[in-house]
Amino acid sequence: MASAEVTLGGSQGGMASSAAVVPAAAPEGSLVALCRQGDPDAFSRLVALHEHMVFNLAFRLTGDPEEARDVAQHVFLQVYRMLGKFEGRSSLKTWIYRIVVNQCHNRRRFWKRRFKDRSRPLEDMTPKDEARCSEVQAEAASPYEELRRREAKRTVQAALLELSFEHRAILLLREVEGLSVEQVAQSLGLPEGTVKSRLSRAREALRHRLLARTEQGGRP
Repeated sequence: MASAEVTLGGSQGGMASSAAVVPAAAPEGSLVALCRQGDPDAFSRLVALHEHMVFNLAFRLTGDPEEARDVAQHVFLQVYRMLGKFEGRSSLKTWIYRIVVNQCHNRRRFWKRRFKDRSRPLEDMTPKDEARCSEVQAEAASPYEELRRREAKRTVQAALLELSFEHRAILLLREVEGLSVEQVAQSLGLPEGTVKSRLSRAREALRHRLLARTEQGGRP
């Protein structure tokens, strides 16, 4: 496939035009097939389907909204370039998860080598970033509830960033994204037994981090 410039938010350029019309509810398999044919509308639809998930996972892995936006751009460029090699052994979503984790892991090693801490607090996120990371609520929350949720998110995110990257990734895929153990194994390229044991250790590590933060917050 030819190179493309991806713009999050449902538009991208640099692809050859196509006369094909993408149905509003086109199955993912059809979108992939049309993307392989160079259809720009199909790839825009594919980005729109997954950009929320990609940004959300990238932000929680890196702790930096600016970095997460950049990761998302690179992820979709890589998706575009590698769609021809996607064999369908896992779902497209699981395949994209793996690309996100790999991108974030590579960037973490890059910044670590340069002794730079790129993580930023939740307050530095733009309203658009917040919307991407927010879960849809069944009812409008009161100001108090909204504040409580923001505090809880901030506490959990800070605790997650204290874990190893491997533990953080496996917790996010299993507990936040809701992947099965089998899907997590596919996304991380690990045996299922390794996923189960690592997940158990990650949960325990997060529990200790959250407990420590709770105790610190309760001190006079």
